[in-house]
Amino acid sequence: MNDVLALARPEIRALKPYSHAAWEPGLVRLHANENPWRDESDSTGAGLNRYPEPQPAELVARIAGLYGVEPARVLVGRGSDEGIDLLVRAFCAAGRDRILVCPPTFGMYRVAASIQGAGVVEVPLDRARGFALDATGVASAWSPGVKIVFLCSPNNPTGNLLDPAAVGQVLEACSGRALVVVDEAYAEFAPGASLVPWLSRYPHLVILRTLSKAYGLAGARLGAVLGAPEVIELLRRMIPPYALTVPTIEAGLAALGPAGLERCRARVDTLIEERGRLATALATLPLVEKIWPSDANFLLVECADAGRLLAAGIRGGLLVRDVRSQPGLDRCLRVTVGTPAENARLLASLESA
Repeated sequence: MNDVLALARPEIRALKPYSHAAWEPGLVRLHANENPWRDESDSTGAGLNRYPEPQPAELVARIAGLYGVEPARVLVGRGSDEGIDLLVRAFCAAGRDRILVCPPTFGMYRVAASIQGAGVVEVPLDRARGFALDATGVASAWSPGVKIVFLCSPNNPTGNLLDPAAVGQVLEACSGRALVVVDEAYAEFAPGASLVPWLSRYPHLVILRTLSKAYGLAGARLGAVLGAPEVIELLRRMIPPYALTVPTIEAGLAALGPAGLERCRARVDTLIEERGRLATALATLPLVEKIWPSDANFLLVECADAGRLLAAGIRGGLLVRDVRSQPGLDRCLRVTVGTPAENARLLASLESA
């Protein structure tokens, strides 16, 4: 047994998964209590009257190929959020265990822990060093009840890539002690920065990836958990048997085909170029004090009067994210990089403030 499984809840390790209807696409389906007729409005290839394939093999293989791992290291689910939820439920017992997070960061880690009844330990990012990871602080804050360390890189909402050397220090400190989950939702906007090659070196490393951002499938809800085969097999016992819908599966296969991959590369290149142009232009506005460096598809903007800029954007019909409630961001807005036309419209609106 992979030593990391010893960290999982015993009842989850002993769980027998739901026995779904057998997947035999070459046979007529009279075993799953489905409606035999497709609706006339149904334009999908597989048909909405039939249950989708659990952990669809072709989609898993495409995602495995995309990230350069074996299919046994891949679990597909409804965005990164489902992966976060499954991991917390698998490794954290209610009222006993905890997760560790590094704020300011993605809020779903804390939400998933709260739903599970798990505690939250905080080791803030070091704002003075550009929101750098405090690896020594993480190691010092660990205690036997901390089962998962969540790291987001590039981090949301600050936009910075975490130093791989610091992440490596956390992985070494947590070996045999805790799962380290690195959320790489924005990795496509920081080329070459993924830690996926580290999976074979660290069995307690789990990486979250998503097709919501660079691949434009936020509305389809499609993400992946990458990790040791034993960890993936454990999560497969827990995930609902038909987690992904037929339209989501087909959208994912199309996005990961040759034409979809080419479109994605071109759009990522455009967004990176626009990110630089938008950062330069925003920095000239009188109410903008600092544009934090970004490796993602958004910018963290520190303002002299964030409320005025937020209101100016709304008057122009544009929403940016108010992140002032997060620690260390009391004067900040998060601005997503849009199309060139949307970015020009945003700049015009903010200049009016």
